[in-house]
Amino acid sequence: MPYSIDDQPARPSHVRYVVVALAALASFLLYLDRFCPSVLERYIKEDLRLSDQQIALLFSAFFWSYALGQVPSGWLGDHFGARLMLGLYILLWSLFTGLMGVLVVLSALVLLRLGCGLAQAGAYPTSGSLLSKWVPFSKRGQASSIVALGGRVGGALAPLLTAYLMLAFIPSDLPSLLGPDDVLDAHGLCQELGKPDDEPSSRLGRTILASMPPSAADWVRRTAAASDDAEPIDDEPLREGLNDVLTRPELYNAIDVHDFALEPEARELARAPGKSLTSAQIERRNRLLLEAAFPRHVRKLYGSGWRPVMLVYGLVGVVAAGVFWLSYSNWPRQHPRCNAAEIALIEGSRPRDATSPHGQVGGLPLRYLLRSRSLWLSSLSQFATNWGWIFLLTWLPRYLDEVHHVPIKERGWMALTPTLVGIAGMFCGGWLTDRLVRDVGLRWGRRLPMALTRFSAMAAYLACLWLHSPWPVVAALALVALSVDLGTGSVWAFTQDVGGRHVGSVLGWGNMWGSFGAAVSIPLLDRLVAAYQPYGWDAAFVTCAAAFLVSGIAALGVDATAPIVPPGDDAV
Repeated sequence: MPYSIDDQPARPSHVRYVVVALAALASFLLYLDRFCPSVLERYIKEDLRLSDQQIALLFSAFFWSYALGQVPSGWLGDHFGARLMLGLYILLWSLFTGLMGVLVVLSALVLLRLGCGLAQAGAYPTSGSLLSKWVPFSKRGQASSIVALGGRVGGALAPLLTAYLMLAFIPSDLPSLLGPDDVLDAHGLCQELGKPDDEPSSRLGRTILASMPPSAADWVRRTAAASDDAEPIDDEPLREGLNDVLTRPELYNAIDVHDFALEPEARELARAPGKSLTSAQIERRNRLLLEAAFPRHVRKLYGSGWRPVMLVYGLVGVVAAGVFWLSYSNWPRQHPRCNAAEIALIEGSRPRDATSPHGQVGGLPLRYLLRSRSLWLSSLSQFATNWGWIFLLTWLPRYLDEVHHVPIKERGWMALTPTLVGIAGMFCGGWLTDRLVRDVGLRWGRRLPMALTRFSAMAAYLACLWLHSPWPVVAALALVALSVDLGTGSVWAFTQDVGGRHVGSVLGWGNMWGSFGAAVSIPLLDRLVAAYQPYGWDAAFVTCAAAFLVSGIAALGVDATAPIVPPGDDAV
């Protein structure tokens, strides 16, 4: 039984910290499951023989359903309480994530991503509603930053953890010779093997061609000279010729390993004395070299590890859902370990003119959401922010692979870096907005962090136009992440300031528009990259910079002193 106010002890209990920590853990799992497919993008694409446009559809499907589910799921969290709904949301998105490791049809995977988006849609609105009931008013910004920080940690670890998990699931005795589905583009590979230029891959290709059995080499030359029509090619002669070469230990004598973006395993095998390698190690070393030299034409040996990763993430989430169900209560007064002093601390900290989170939630306050100028500006800011920010967690691994040919482990570290740097911004952003509220008032205390951070993100994207090696670009994108996350605490606190007992619906409304921004951005950036080659990635950077300019201007009009629903209206 909870304590009575009349029996108030001197020192408050600390249940509110546990509540915030569990909400941050939910946020961690949310981002881990949301963005692990982008790390596995190349392997999913090769396994299912998908085009870039189909992969973009798979990624954007999540954000469409995530956007459309924000307001309804936020209202459900307000109406039925966080204990039931947040636990249910975690269970569902974890099941959908795990099932991705089982299915093999694109349409089924798209449906799973749509379901995952709907389930995750309620996580942040429900968490925001929970914080408004469990956290003292003066700590709202900081608590919001901590919960959002959990998401950033999940997003930061997703590339690295996913890469290492995938490699852990690759059997050491996995056959390295090419199978029936391992040549992705037989005609294109035949042309690459006979190219006359002086590129490292062309020199290697000519060496491979000269080392093939004569019958296989003749087949390659005839196929390369033939027109590239839509008829499928029986590539068995090509595979047999390549497999003969893959068994030869002298292949590495013809190359400089520094000319290729080799996986660490291949570099380690290349340093080993030739006579110490087994035949299986020679084949594996040569196969990884072939993949590095012709990445668009040969299926990746590591690709078989992506499905177990999805199953592991799904299982972890199912266990976490049970933990949340057992640990949460909707209100401080309902929690058996929350004492009277903590209840008094939480409920007594709200200013008299602040909107109260207490009271039964009826219908969705849609007419008030539609009438709020401040909420529309905040929504526009979130739409544009996510438009520019989503590049970091969806297309950055592809950019590093296609433009700079970074191996998967190093690619994981590079893709992790912006989100990791952003964690500092997330941690400091809540403190910053709470401090500004004390110094310059509620309106500008929320408005300034939201606006100025978007302008600095714009400048960082523009700097990428003059950077031409991977780590400087990653450093600029780390500034983007730092800027966005420094302003996130003020966005969350704003929704709690103006939401009253409808925080879930208000936060969901803003998240909906932010998710629409991500959903529109993903396929558009893919088309920009394809349409404006060789400057497609620069076009993507400019587009993201323009989005942050719009976001910063819109944020300057946000007013956290104007409640969405008037305090006297009990109809909703």
